[in-house]
Amino acid sequence: MKKQRALVVVHASLVPPESLEGHPEKEIDEWRTEYDVISTLKRSGHEVRCLGVLDSLTDLRAAIADWKPDVVFNLLEEFDGIVTYDQHVVAFLELLRQPYTGCNPRGLLLSRDKSLCKQLLTFHRVPTPQFAVFRRSARFHAPRRLKFPLFVKSTVEDASLGIAQASVVDDAPRLKERIEFVHEQVGTDALVEEYIEGRELYVGVMGNDRLTRLPVWEMVFGSMPHTLAAIATRKVKWDKRYQQRYGITTRAAADLPPAVLARLDRLSRRIYRALGLSGYARMDFRVTSEGNIYALEANANPNLEAAEDFSESARASGIEYPELLERLMLLGLTYRAEWRSTYG
Repeated sequence: MKKQRALVVVHASLVPPESLEGHPEKEIDEWRTEYDVISTLKRSGHEVRCLGVLDSLTDLRAAIADWKPDVVFNLLEEFDGIVTYDQHVVAFLELLRQPYTGCNPRGLLLSRDKSLCKQLLTFHRVPTPQFAVFRRSARFHAPRRLKFPLFVKSTVEDASLGIAQASVVDDAPRLKERIEFVHEQVGTDALVEEYIEGRELYVGVMGNDRLTRLPVWEMVFGSMPHTLAAIATRKVKWDKRYQQRYGITTRAAADLPPAVLARLDRLSRRIYRALGLSGYARMDFRVTSEGNIYALEANANPNLEAAEDFSESARASGIEYPELLERLMLLGLTYRAEWRSTYG
């Protein structure tokens, strides 16, 4: 593609150095995504600047006004420490009529709020586990229509924050205890849903009007003891020693029946449309041994680290990492935001 002037916007604490040299692996892991994106765009010949954002948009507005980037490459996952506020940063970019990568504000809002997302999926006839929401201000009442075991998580946090083996509960006392944990320690409302035993599959989708579905990816739980629930806990997703101990990995899903693959494709596209997503996203599913499919959630703007699931699944389809980033920039440049419809 034509060489672009790209302003990469990241969290203020995740501005990467020019080189990995001299930095320990644990430190690199913190800003690996930001480094991969910036260094790859530079090697591809694009003019790149990085801007760290914390709790003010003053510098962002000044950078756009002074430098006039062709596209903002958005890597923010929060604003001022609040996960759901990243949508406001994107809305700010739209008010400035500035093209950006990733999802639009409405899609971010609908996908970030897991309880609202599940209501919309149910309306659009997307199978999803039965669920209930427990507000922080409400008294606990055991849900009569939900069947144990139940899975308890935050209504808004992602990256498995607050998810552990204790998140799967078998009775009302443990349910109450875990809901209180989410309320007090995570600081959000709690989403409780029926736990689905089965394979955990991830489906990446790219596009605005025309959609591209990437190969189905799977979380493989290796040799984890049968006494532990096969769920993507914080340890499973981010603790490398824990992963190596049990042989936990992600890879292209194998041996999926054609009917299941076709159904995953249709459901992924339906979810993408129902939530008004744009740019790129990843849908998470559980598939039972009987072939029943349940949508767990939709993740707008998933992790773009070169070695993460979304990038690996793109690579499996023949899209190498530099091309993936350029495709995402092109989607951002061509997204029909409201200001384009009004002002041309």
